[in-house]
Amino acid sequence: MNEQQIDVREIEPKNRHPLVFGTFDDLAVGESFVLVIDHDPKPLYYQFLHERTDQYDWRYLEEGPERWRVRITRVAE
Repeated sequence: MNEQQIDVREIEPKNRHPLVFGTFDDLAVGESFVLVIDHDPKPLYYQFLHERTDQYDWRYLEEGPERWRVRITRVAE
């Protein structure tokens, strides 16, 4: 599987969420990407919970302390 990875550690914080949501919105059902970030992305998780309810699956692959990796999969339109 050739999975896209989005590393936002060098991206200005205000631009991170729009990039992640834009990437997610371009996915077909069943596709995913891996988010790489320098902190636990709980606020982003809660934003997904409210703005993309029942459309995604969120799996931690690595949980800090310096790097977090999360696989975000589109499960529905």
